[in-house]
Parts: sequence; structure tokens; C-alpha cells
Amino acid sequence: MPDLVLVSDESSVRTLTLNRPDKLNALSSALVEALSEELGRAARDDSVRVVVIAGAGRSFCAGYDLDEEAPKGEEEVARALRHSLSRLLQVYDQPQPVIARVQGHCLAGGCDLMMMCDLAVASDDAVFGQPEVKFGSAVVAHVMPWLIGARRAKELLLTGFDRVDARTALDYGLVNRVVPRARLDDDTMALARQLAVVDPEVMALTKQAINTGWESAGFRDALRKAVEIGIEIETAKAPERVEFERLAAEEGLAEAIRWRDRRFET
Repeated sequence: MPDLVLVSDESSVRTLTLNRPDKLNALSSALVEALSEELGRAARDDSVRVVVIAGAGRSFCAGYDLDEEAPKGEEEVARALRHSLSRLLQVYDQPQPVIARVQGHCLAGGCDLMMMCDLAVASDDAVFGQPEVKFGSAVVAHVMPWLIGARRAKELLLTGFDRVDARTALDYGLVNRVVPRARLDDDTMALARQLAVVDPEVMALTKQAINTGWESAGFRDALRKAVEIGIEIETAKAPERVEFERLAAEEGLAEAIRWRDRRFET
């Protein structure tokens, strides 16, 4: 089997590439753990000054893998959501700066992953959103309000709108830069090389100082409390969630997603 995360180094920049292109890099449990392992290796490697997280193929990441069996019962759901949040916070806590290199789909858990990165460079074909509410599911990491403000975040999260184009994402503050698709790799690496010039201790402490603002405002505690609410959402089994799961099991995930989207057509 191919590696779930491809690792490449260019000087002091390490690129970790999610490698499930046939699944739009959907976050399976194995992929989440493989990424966590590689982030840990990078954190312990003094030669690595910048980490880039990328996605193989046409998309960055379309979210968590809905083909995997969902956790059953409140205890399993709670354990799964808390674990997912801890893995996302690992990105946020990475000592090196982390850049998301985003093309195509950047949805749901993939959007969570991108937002936990320190910087994001997107191609002009990238599409963002968190559609979880559309099928009665919970957002794992409520980072969006911290990045773009509560008013805009509520509109996107409460409607489940998942067609935010790259230019709108830039205007909202979801990403730092938007570049043509053909330049995405080069422009992301150019930014990474700029960061890599800075003394790594100074970089790590400056990142820590910036994050202290969010920490002082209760960022981590808010995410953890939101996960506890998410557990309620996941165990409530809203009728939409039940029907979505039935269709996915009987007619396939694609049909379930079409059913979900038809309900929100205007």
C-alpha cells in the first residue's frame, strides 16, 4: 500500500502530503494517525524549520472519511471527537510554523485542518466550507469564528454553505494568499523559504506569543466545550442524520450527498 503521508524535504522545509487522492484525501483514522506521527517527527527534528501540509491530486482534503464506520454510543462518540480535536490541536501547537497548501476541495475536517495551520496559501480553484449541519453532524473544531468573526462564521456554519470560493476566503481571512493553480507549489515554497530564514527559536517563541492572545481569550477551552456540545449533536441522531446514513449504506455516499444538497437548493 502507498504511504498515507508523503514526506519530502527541501532544505529546512518539510512537506507532508496527504496521499489519498482517489478519496480527495478524506481523513481516515489511519491518515489522521499517520499525519500525527509525521508532525511529531518534524517537531523533534532540529533541521526542520517550516512544515507544509498539502494534499495529493486535485483536492487538499474533502473532510473526514464518511465511508468509515461511525462510532456507536455516547462513549465512543465522545472518545472519537475528543481525539479528533487533540490531533487538530497538534497542528496548532507544532513548534514550527505550518503552512496549508490548498487546492480544490477544502471542506469539513479538511477545513478544520487548514484553519489550524498558521498560514494558508490557496489556489484560485479552491473551495471552502463546513457542511456538517446539513446532515445533522457536528463540526469538530470551531476555529472559524476565531479567524473570521462570529457573524460571518455563523452564516457559514449555520447554513452549512460549502461553496466559499478562494477570493471570498481571502476576503474573509480564511487564507493568506490566493494564487493561480499553476503557481501554487512554487509560491507556497517561496513563503516557506522566507520563514525558514528566521532563527527557529525566535520563530517558535514568536508563534507562541501570537497564540497566547487566543489562549488568553479562552481559545482551547472554547474548542473543548464545543466538542462536548458536538457529542450531544452526534448522539441526538437527528432525522436528517438517520436518513443520510441510511442512503449512504443502501445507495452509496454519492447519492446521500446529492440528497443532502437537494434539500438546500434555493
